[in-house]
Amino acid sequence: MLANNPSKQTKHVERDFSNISKYKEKKSIRDLDVRNKQILVRVDYNVPLDEFGRITDSRRIENTLPTLNYLLDQNCSIVLISHLGRPGGKIVESLRMNPVHEKLQELFPEINILKADDCIGEEVQKLAENLKEREILLLENPRFYIEEKKNDLVFAEKLSKLADVYVDDAFATAHRKQASTHGVCAFIKEKGYGFLVEKELEFLSSCIKNPKRPFTVILGGKKVEDKLAVIKYLVDLADNIIIGGGMVFTFLLANGNQIGKSVADLSKVEVIKGLIRDDTHSTRIYVPLDVIVCDEIENPKIIKTVPIDQIGENDIGVDIGPATIVSIKNILAESKQVIWNGPMGVFEKKEFEKGTKEIAEFLVNNQIFTIIGGGDSAAAIEKFNLEDGVSFISTGGGASLEIMRGALLPAIDCLSDK
Repeated sequence: MLANNPSKQTKHVERDFSNISKYKEKKSIRDLDVRNKQILVRVDYNVPLDEFGRITDSRRIENTLPTLNYLLDQNCSIVLISHLGRPGGKIVESLRMNPVHEKLQELFPEINILKADDCIGEEVQKLAENLKEREILLLENPRFYIEEKKNDLVFAEKLSKLADVYVDDAFATAHRKQASTHGVCAFIKEKGYGFLVEKELEFLSSCIKNPKRPFTVILGGKKVEDKLAVIKYLVDLADNIIIGGGMVFTFLLANGNQIGKSVADLSKVEVIKGLIRDDTHSTRIYVPLDVIVCDEIENPKIIKTVPIDQIGENDIGVDIGPATIVSIKNILAESKQVIWNGPMGVFEKKEFEKGTKEIAEFLVNNQIFTIIGGGDSAAAIEKFNLEDGVSFISTGGGASLEIMRGALLPAIDCLSDK
């Protein structure tokens, strides 16, 4: 693969890890006085549903069981709140929390689990006030209200009146300022994070602060903007940064290559030019040697492999090529720790899954210490049934990216200090 400085050794400069470490100053569920209290728990039950509205993968629910069981053991009554899908601030019947309610009742057969038809209002308040110890109330989808995503404080205050204590166990939404993840903290005195959030924070932060070396980062997906801050933070911290996915083509443009009809972010080309031409840092940034291109993504008639300097004007880049796959494997074979955020191509389609699949299989088969950064990367690992072979799969793509760029997660920052 092409690297901006292939021969240098990484100099591992000091980084400011204060934001990454700040969660240790915040209260965890163990630090909260929860016994016999009513607890509002923000969870991430944004589970996939089939065409019949049935849950196809319940791991997001199962991941919160340690927190819920701990609270039940403390004789708490629990009010659960989670979004589901993207209803856009209006009621969408197919995105009601009913399938989640059914799954929870299946997981807790001896617990009375109530389901509200709303998340605020008099009826919900009445249900919350009448909730008994060791009972659970599941609220309706808060994203049926536009106020949720706007972090509206009036809406947040109404949510806060449903409980005495707030626990955030939704790592996947911890990078967002929304009413149920951030605004509610302004109105509840005692608030902390649950066991799932704790596990994510500890694992991801330790892998950034004290990585096993050589330390390689793989960044894919389409959105260049999301990854640029990560690259800037990890330069001189990571030994290798491998670029894949749709963001490759913005890098190729910055390198002077033609990209045909491939996706690219023209607004980031100049910034990337600076990154790949900067010889003062020692991290090796790799872009592909070849790519898979086609004439159209949905019903391709032409699929071919081309070197990066031979992309035609009508070509659409959809995956990394075979020579690139071999080069990546050579880099990974020497790596002691890998963090992977973003697939290598349009892995959802079988024709374009090879790059993502082969890299994933190589990491698993060679037992390389690998952290999957949530989102589409996690979906790819699950598609290829490789979940059991990787060291850690984050539940939050966006939140894990924020940690990878040394940022403070707003939903953690608003919790109670120890």
